[in-house]
Amino acid sequence: MMLNYKGFATSMFGWVIDKYPSVFVKVKDNLPKANIRITFKSYMSMAFLSSVIAYLGSLIAMFVALSIVKIPMMMRIMYTIFAPLTIAVTCFVFISFYPYQKSLSRKRNIETNLPFVMTHMGAVAESGIPPYLIFRLISQFKEYGEVSKEMEKIVRSVDTFGVDPLTAVREVAERTPSDSLKQVLLGFVTTTESGGNIKNFLKSAGTQALFEWRMKREKFLQQLETYAEFYTGLLIAAPLFIIALFAVMNMIQPTMGGYGILDLMKLSIYVIVPVLNGGFLLFLKGVEVEM
Repeated sequence: MMLNYKGFATSMFGWVIDKYPSVFVKVKDNLPKANIRITFKSYMSMAFLSSVIAYLGSLIAMFVALSIVKIPMMMRIMYTIFAPLTIAVTCFVFISFYPYQKSLSRKRNIETNLPFVMTHMGAVAESGIPPYLIFRLISQFKEYGEVSKEMEKIVRSVDTFGVDPLTAVREVAERTPSDSLKQVLLGFVTTTESGGNIKNFLKSAGTQALFEWRMKREKFLQQLETYAEFYTGLLIAAPLFIIALFAVMNMIQPTMGGYGILDLMKLSIYVIVPVLNGGFLLFLKGVEVEM
């Protein structure tokens, strides 16, 4: 079913991608980094087809809804024109930005696990195991998340496609979303080609990665103290002050600017405060450093 949908989408909208490839170059760059195994042309064609389907589906739903709900003609026209268009554009934007969000998520996961992976690789290298077998070993540890998947790509390229190990490492380095992992892999290739000591390289790289990991955590914990003070002042003390102020104003003048004080108080309690708290949680999620 998925193959039929992808093929139909490509046949319908593939010409758009061929004609304007530079418009979607960011999507093309992020697809391999997001580990999405669909060609750029097919992915964007599916985005266009999904948006068209969303538009037609929402247009039909809007006609059905407006036939039940009675509203003025001007509002009916506005809803019929803009609601399906908004849904279609939202669908297209979401699909277009998904590879970027997925690659960003993979990057964070890689950089969280990389210090421990490098320490593990350095310890294994001390026993004299060849580098390729180290990659194979790390690929089997699913606890390392996206790092193990990147190592698995190296192993698959060598075992399945017969690619030279250094070439496989270089290819993964060019496609990984993490600059830190890219530097490690390219450093591994450079050290090997120059006849350097792989054991010393892995050991020093692991020490450096672990040091940077600790520094990031300390910096994030310091930032959390600032965020906690901000949250206490703006989202705890300020709403309590405003609600107390509304209670006093309601006893003096029950309306303000044509709106009832009690209605404004309910709006603050049930809408504004929860929205601000939700926004603050999303902000924390965005700046969070994975432990």
